[in-house]
Parts: sequence; structure tokens; C-alpha cells
Amino acid sequence: MTGRRAELDEAIARFARERGWGKYHGPKNLAMAMVKEAAEVVEIFQWLTPAQAKALTPAQRAHLADELADTFIYLKKIGDHFGIDLMDAALAKMKKNALKYPAARSARL
Repeated sequence: MTGRRAELDEAIARFARERGWGKYHGPKNLAMAMVKEAAEVVEIFQWLTPAQAKALTPAQRAHLADELADTFIYLKKIGDHFGIDLMDAALAKMKKNALKYPAARSARL
């Protein structure tokens, strides 16, 4: 495990442990919390034009970073519960996607 990954794992575990939140962190509750955080990502963009959505202000970017981090932490905790490494899963999924959607047959925009 890389240093940053181990540092994040420990920080997440310590945070929940210090607050006694482990009893609430079953897969069902984590999935529901993750969806709520993902909705907060959507909320940032809700009333922006496409141009505004591509050029967030520094405050909007900071808010986005917070909400993406919250979503990621919940995803990571779900993956950890089932022994799924998200980096490995994402790389494996990209290989599946490459087979399912070959570049040669994809529409070019």
C-alpha cells in the first residue's frame, strides 16, 4: 500500500473511531450517505450554464473538492467493507469498457 493510501486509510478509520461511528457504517448506510453526498456535487452545478459549469470560481471549486472528497470517502468505505480496492476496480472496469466500446467504433464528437 502506498504511503498516501495508508495515510488516508488511517485518517478515515481514526475519524470514525474517535466519534464512535463504526456502528453506523454498514454498507447500506454508507451507500445512502454516498448518494446524499453525490447529490451535493450535483447541487453545485444545478443552475449553472454549461459555460459557468466549466469555469467554477475558486469558492465553487473548494466546495466541489469537499463534496467529491465526502463522496470518495463513502465509496472507499463501502469498497473496504467488501475488500474491493477502488483503484484496482476502476482499472479493471476501464479494460472492460475498452472491450465494450472500442475506440474504432465510437462516434467522434
